[in-house]
Order: sequence, then structure tokens, then C-alpha cells
Amino acid sequence: QPNGFDCPGCAWGDPEHGSSFEFCENGVKAVSWEATQKRATPAFFAKHTVSELRKLSDYELELNGRLTHPMRYDAPSDTYLPVAWEDAFAEIGDILKNLNSPDQAEFYTSGRASNEAAYLYQLFVRLYGTNNFPDCSNMCHEASGIGLRQAIGAGKGTVLLEDFEKADAIFVLGQNPGTNHPRMLGDLRRAAIRGAEIVVFNPVRERGLERFSDPQAKLEMLSGGSTDIASHYYQPLLGGDMAAVRGMSKAVFAAEDAALAAGHPPVLDHDFLDEHCDGFAEYRATVDATSWAEIEDQSGLSRHDIEQAANVYMSAERVICTWAMGVTQHLHSVATIREISNFMFLRGNIGKPGAGLCPVRGHSNVQGDRTVG
Repeated sequence: QPNGFDCPGCAWGDPEHGSSFEFCENGVKAVSWEATQKRATPAFFAKHTVSELRKLSDYELELNGRLTHPMRYDAPSDTYLPVAWEDAFAEIGDILKNLNSPDQAEFYTSGRASNEAAYLYQLFVRLYGTNNFPDCSNMCHEASGIGLRQAIGAGKGTVLLEDFEKADAIFVLGQNPGTNHPRMLGDLRRAAIRGAEIVVFNPVRERGLERFSDPQAKLEMLSGGSTDIASHYYQPLLGGDMAAVRGMSKAVFAAEDAALAAGHPPVLDHDFLDEHCDGFAEYRATVDATSWAEIEDQSGLSRHDIEQAANVYMSAERVICTWAMGVTQHLHSVATIREISNFMFLRGNIGKPGAGLCPVRGHSNVQGDRTVG
């Protein structure tokens, strides 16, 4: 970043007025790998057969450093041999030119690629004649893109980093920020300190979502203290998030009916639903037709717990919902994201400060990589 350093470790955003150096332990590891001076030269590959290299772990392989030459596998010797750059380019070109169709090739890219590299890559491939561009997000958040396009017309989240400073409640589904994007814990910690409710649905009790010692909080570091993060922590069955969210919607509808029957203000945001949503009656009918027995069986949670989480949602004016691989890596992942979106629509928790949908990406530039083509 200008006048500082921008961590390449994960996709969590940088605060508008942050420090010149935004990083965490995972980021330090990522930077150390990127900045390594170690090199895997042709001499290294001459000493080790591929059969030998296969016995090494990913960590051990990477520890040998970065490649210095193009390498081609040689079957008789079971080793990689160096190839001149001109020969490598010519061979790749011959392979591409001899395909029956450009669509027989796929051009994969990483979410750690820069905008400039990704832009040039897609330009080259489109000139070649195909749009086969799988990348890491096709493996992780493709369900989010599809589900959100169906729900809101765009396959991206709707929140800014500063929205976490304004949210009254934050729902975290299928996500391990302490492991995969630790800097997110700093924003959750600040939200918890100012009194925001943080509701977690995760089969695993991740330590970072329970308590967090912020390395940038000097007092906590000196005293060995920590901050409670989750105000409510529920452990659904694997893949049970959709049923849990359906149950929360069912609880919201029950509260709406009770409020209207008692002459109280409605629980739902009818202005938002009428102006921005289609299919509300059909969704209400689907939820009504889903029994609590089904919801409890599929979610692995009790009705009491689900209603408790729904009460947090109904008590908050501004709600953010985040999710990651624990939601997207299931056969019903798109349906789950649609369910999350519908749940958030019920009280208009989209398109306003401190509220919205937030699929948390993994790699540092996966969004930029896709945006440029």
C-alpha cells in the first residue's frame, strides 16, 4: 500500500485509517515464503527423482525455494530437466495451436495474482479464442457468486469494512477466521467490546471465535488477557446451516404473527419487502411448510437454540452475516446462500450502513483477479 506494506496473506480488507503495516501471524508466514532467497535450481532436480520428491510434504518441497528455469519431466530418468525459455514458449504455443478448439484448453489463475497479471492473462486467452478461466474462487466461493446473483443480482458481498463498526449483530456461519483470516478477529473484537452480539454457527469450537488476544492490543499482550468474541455459539451438524437459518426465519415469522395479533408494530420490514423483493409469499409458504422436527433433525440444534439466535436477529437494527467454506462446500450450498439472503431480507438488512451479506474470501486478491476478467 502507499507509504507502507499491504499483507498478501488473506482477503480480509484493510481499514481506511489503519496502520502502515497491516498483518498477522499468517501474513508474516506468507510474506516470508514470498520473500525467500532460496532457489530450486536444475542441480536440485538432478539430485532428486520425482519418485523421491513425491515422498516430501508440501512444506518440505516449498522449503527448497523458487524455480529458476522452466522444467520438463523426463520419464527415462524420472527427473525434471531444464528447458530454455524460447523452447518452453515454442512448445506451449505448438500445443495450443494444435488443439481442435481453443475451448479444449483451460487457463487457471490464482487469487494471489496481481490485477495487472490477471488482466494481461485474460487478454491473452481471449485473443487465443476462449473464456475458460477457472480460478481458485471456482473451488471455494462459486456457490456464493451463483446464490448472490440469484438473490441480489450481483455475485459479491454488500458490506464495507467500516460496516462492522456499525453493526448491532454479526452472524458468522461456517467460517474459521482465527485460522484463515485472523485480522477479521480484530474487527470482531472491536464489535464485541462496543456491545455488538456475535452469533456463531460452527460444528467446531474455534478458539479465536471464543476468545481472542489481539497482538496489537498492548495491554492484552502484557497481561496475557483476551476478549470474549462470540456471545452465542451453536454447533450444527455438518451441512446443517441451511436448516438452522430456515428455523430462524420460522421464528421471525412466528414473532411477526404474534406482534400483529397483539396490536404491536410488525417485526418484518414490510416497506423493504414490498419495494425490493419478489416471491415473499412463496418463501413464507415454504417456511411454514417446514416443521420444527425437520429443522431440528437436519440442523442438529434444538428449537430453543434456534429461536434464541433469531431473537438476537430481531433485536438488532443492523445485522451482518458472514460465511465461508463451511457453507459453500456442500451440494446444497447455493440453496443455503439463498436461504441466508432471504433471512436477511426479512428485516431489510441489506443496502444500509452496518448491515449486509459478506462472503469472506480466502486469497488476498481473489476479488480483483475476477473483477479484471
